Amino acid sequence: MSSEFRPQPQPEQYTPRYREVSIGHAPVQVTEELGVLHMRSLEPLAELPARLLDRLVHWAQVRPDQTFIAAREADGDWRRVSYGQMLESVRAIAQSLLSYGLSAHKPLALLSGNDIEHLQVALGAMYAGIPYCPVSPAYSLLSQDFAKLRHVCDLLQPGLVFVSDAAAYQRAIDAVLPAETPLITVRGQVPGRSQASFASLLQTPGGAEAEQAFNATGPDSIAKFLFTSGSTKLPKAVITTQRMLCANQQMLLQTFPVFGEEPPVLVDWLPWNHTFGGSHNVGIVLYNGGTFYLDDGKPTAQGFAQTLRNLKEVSPTAYLTVPKGWEELVNALEQDAELRECFFARMKLFFFAAAGLSQSIWDRLDRVAEQHCGERIRMMAGLGMTEAAPSCTFTTGPLSMAGYIGLPAPGCEVRLVPVDGKFEGRFRGPHIMPGYWRAPQQTAEVFDEQGFYCSGTRSSSPTRISHNWA
Repeated sequence: MSSEFRPQPQPEQYTPRYREVSIGHAPVQVTEELGVLHMRSLEPLAELPARLLDRLVHWAQVRPDQTFIAAREADGDWRRVSYGQMLESVRAIAQSLLSYGLSAHKPLALLSGNDIEHLQVALGAMYAGIPYCPVSPAYSLLSQDFAKLRHVCDLLQPGLVFVSDAAAYQRAIDAVLPAETPLITVRGQVPGRSQASFASLLQTPGGAEAEQAFNATGPDSIAKFLFTSGSTKLPKAVITTQRMLCANQQMLLQTFPVFGEEPPVLVDWLPWNHTFGGSHNVGIVLYNGGTFYLDDGKPTAQGFAQTLRNLKEVSPTAYLTVPKGWEELVNALEQDAELRECFFARMKLFFFAAAGLSQSIWDRLDRVAEQHCGERIRMMAGLGMTEAAPSCTFTTGPLSMAGYIGLPAPGCEVRLVPVDGKFEGRFRGPHIMPGYWRAPQQTAEVFDEQGFYCSGTRSSSPTRISHNWA
């Protein structure tokens, strides 16, 4: 069913109404000294779990049968994995991975897009205390010279590589990986390589060794390596610890208490090799006991039809995407009444990141929401980066407009330092990385004398530092 949306004129004296949603409004202390602005939230960060998977253990006990993740099968039906099933598979995978002798110096590399097996093996590695790295599929599937993939492997020296589709990744594997590097494959085999099937990782239930390894991990344990975008230089490997992931999720929960009031339901396509999708969005669901519907679409001319199909079947409680995604979605919402009915049914919160959202797209979203729901849905944004796991600020203050990056989240301190006539954002807190892997000089260069991470993000206005979820 499709029905074109026709915006109605608003009276001159119009006060918009917003759908009720719990958003934190912690007071922020602002001081200035020698032209440097220092901001910090006066709301302390609550006590953190020792590791992110403490939340998986918790939800597997409290809601064992609830769907944690769902993904489309070839026949179009949803394959669902509950919290109880996920914990069982994670423990078995952890037990199997321990036999490979992996460590931070011989981590697990993942050559895969987003899928259920990707998440299972990633969480299995985390449970075993083995750092992993989700490598951008583009480095293997689109590159002709494999320069960035070679850089990643040379830096990490992976002791094991997980491959979702052997045929798709074979050319990259043969070009870059040493012959002795073992593989775990979900589908197919790479000739001449030592390899085991993903299914074999699940054959032996998790035992005492897996539990001992899990209990030995803590806040300083490396969860994963995430590479920066490498748009201007070779990508750097950001050391992402358990403390960073837990702190960021607690910041999000205190900023958006709605995530804790009702289990969040996300329909999400964002790649897990990127901090927005893999740390921020997956983390929101895991930390708060929600459900993650894996969207196999993308905000492109070819891929968005699949996203729309998913959004006509699943009503999310929050929707988080990049500005291009919002542009494609508002075009569809204005044309399709069936989509509007499902999309707005349980929606509490909108969020964008990765770039600025144009005011015109924002205004159109407000109009279509008002005409369908009689109220607007709050659009939130902020500033984040891979080095901060990723969140630093959120737009919870009085302003709500394109270009505004918000106020510090609980636990985050912000310095706005004049540099070359502009303000540079610098950040300190438990969510900030300890450094780049095997790059002491690059690490030293991005921290100032007070231990603040220097983002390099600058603006002529302290309220308009551009988005940098890089």
